This record gives sequence, C-alpha cells and structure tokens, in this order.
Amino acid sequence: MIRLLLNILWFVMGGWISGLLWLLGGLLLAVTVVGLPYTGAAWRIAGFAFWPFGKEIVPREIVTGKGDLGTGGLGCVLNVIWFVLGGWYIALSHLVIAVAEAVTIIGIPFAIKDLQLAVVALAPIGRVVVDKR
Repeated sequence: MIRLLLNILWFVMGGWISGLLWLLGGLLLAVTVVGLPYTGAAWRIAGFAFWPFGKEIVPREIVTGKGDLGTGGLGCVLNVIWFVLGGWYIALSHLVIAVAEAVTIIGIPFAIKDLQLAVVALAPIGRVVVDKR
C-alpha cells in the first residue's frame, strides 16, 4: 500500500514529466540509425521513471545468468558513447533534482529514486528494471 502511495505521489509531483522525457528521448533515438541501440534502454528507464517504487535497476547478467552483447565489450563502448553524448547531463539533472528533494524529510525517498535514475543515466546499456519481489 505504501509503495502505491509513493508511486502516485511520485507520478503526480513530476514523475510523469520524467517518464515522458525518457520516452521522447527514446523516440528521437529510434529515428536515427546511430541511436537505435539506445532506444530500448531509454524506454526501460521511462517505465522506471513513471513508477519507480517497488522496482530496481540491476545489471542484465544478474537476471539472465550469462553475458551478452550489451553486458560485454560492446556494451561498454556503447555506454561510453552514451555518456559523452548525453548521459552526463541527464544524470546531472537527476542529481540536481535529488538534492532539491532531499532538503525535506518527505522528499528523501524521492531523492533516492532520482539518484538511481542518475546512476542509470550514466550507463544504461546492459541494465534491466526488475520488481523487488
């Protein structure tokens, strides 16, 4: 019940904007051939940005039990390109929002979720969103 309440508060207080911006970013990436590998990652993060409570972001190899292209050397190269072309300023924006949220006691859980979004914005390739159950 608390998780639902936190998700509703998150969504109403700005989570819908964050999620829509991640969806838009994924759409813009899908239009280009170069950005296509990042589209799926952006849309996975959008789902997390809409309703983050009760979910966490983990490396894909933990979920599948084996490595693949996104978790190996190619994934590392794609994450470096992502970081240079845009990941750093997306992470910075989530960090600034987290600092503003952490000023109040009620905002601390929201700040933690924004910090998780900041971390995944640095290197989204090879990450998946899973339920905490």
